[in-house]
Amino acid sequence: MELMMPTDSVFLLGESREHPMHVGGLQLFEPPPDAGSDFVREFYDGLVAQREFQPTFRKRPATFWGGIANLAWAYDKDVDIDYHVRRSALPSPGRVRELLELTSRWHSSLLDRHRPLWETHVIEGLKDGRFAVYTKVHHALLDGVSAQKLMQRALSSDPDDREIRAPWTMPKRKRKGRPPSSALSSVLHTAGSLAALAPSTVSLARAALFEQQLTMPFGAPRTMLNVKIGGARRCAAQSWSVDRIKAVKRAAGVTLNDVVLAMCSGALRYYLLERNALPDTSLHAMVPVNLRTEAEADAGGNLVGAILCNLATDVEDPAKRLEVVAESMRNNKDVFSQLPRMQALALSAVNMAALALAAFPGWVASTPPPFNLVISNVPGPTEQLYYGGARLDGNYPFSIVLDGQALNITLAGNADNLDFGLVGCRRSVPHLQRLLAHLESSLKDLELAIGV
Repeated sequence: MELMMPTDSVFLLGESREHPMHVGGLQLFEPPPDAGSDFVREFYDGLVAQREFQPTFRKRPATFWGGIANLAWAYDKDVDIDYHVRRSALPSPGRVRELLELTSRWHSSLLDRHRPLWETHVIEGLKDGRFAVYTKVHHALLDGVSAQKLMQRALSSDPDDREIRAPWTMPKRKRKGRPPSSALSSVLHTAGSLAALAPSTVSLARAALFEQQLTMPFGAPRTMLNVKIGGARRCAAQSWSVDRIKAVKRAAGVTLNDVVLAMCSGALRYYLLERNALPDTSLHAMVPVNLRTEAEADAGGNLVGAILCNLATDVEDPAKRLEVVAESMRNNKDVFSQLPRMQALALSAVNMAALALAAFPGWVASTPPPFNLVISNVPGPTEQLYYGGARLDGNYPFSIVLDGQALNITLAGNADNLDFGLVGCRRSVPHLQRLLAHLESSLKDLELAIGV
């Protein structure tokens, strides 16, 4: 057995039927021009033939000392590949709509804790000839950044590369230029981080209270998104050209992520206005930030910070809304950049701590939300990738929703596109797919306002 990191344990301890704690991804593939009618079956056979499992994909929660669970990992020697990798077909008429309905059901169900915490589904039957792969992994095993990195390593930039590589076989990359850390060096590093805590705390207090740089929890208004949720999920997905978003970025002099956040802000404004539910004050989003070094990309577990962004949903002018979003992100990142990683994680824990309190009866209904939703931009492949010769057409990430946080928006790069994956509580966020149309309207508003 191996003791869990505290952050990994939290994802297991906080899981229930209403709150599955896995992240997922839906990839759409176009078979190669010379593919026969058995291509998807052969692709599936190639995957299940990969029976060498890296440690991350053999882990399941251990139970010890008379029933204590979720504090340590056990490693399965034999993994039932036919259970973890499954082949399915869509019902007629085989549209993306049917694919997303199926994905929504899979994304709603819990992973089996008696087995390693992951599943992969190969899906055929799309009427346009494409096929899909949906994978879900418990957040205690991998965060979204690590999952994307593994997926990219299994794929190839060569359309003629027909080898089927499975993410679960990918060995960790060797660290370059760094000797392995000893127990003593780890203790000294931690001691140095603790020594820096006092001045960092003073700096944080000054930034938050006097310089108004830091967006703090509980400043967000209550909305229809900030309610208790059920266990059923609805997923929606769509791609946007990264060139369109970059054109707004260049014209406005902001970052690409600022434009994405403003795009989401405008969509949320449209959606809430449509339902007569837009609050007078602005929504706040929690924006995850990757704290891994490149050498730690394959390490598994969770190493993600969290900053809060003012989405300016109370501002009608799209250009002004983008300015407010960009300023909010710039101020918060300036504070974060001055912190050692240990303090950045501590600040992130403060920003997210209230989510754990949502489990207490009456908490969600009686307190303001710490923030209104999560919007996450996960780095994806910047070049066209292929899987066994099949072209990657879509790369849609699906994340977690919680009590008080009924909507999640996550996006990932995919060559010339940004692929958005939306997850909502099926009961609390009606007509989730309407947000896709509003995202397009919001981007058009920004293009018009900035003069692109």
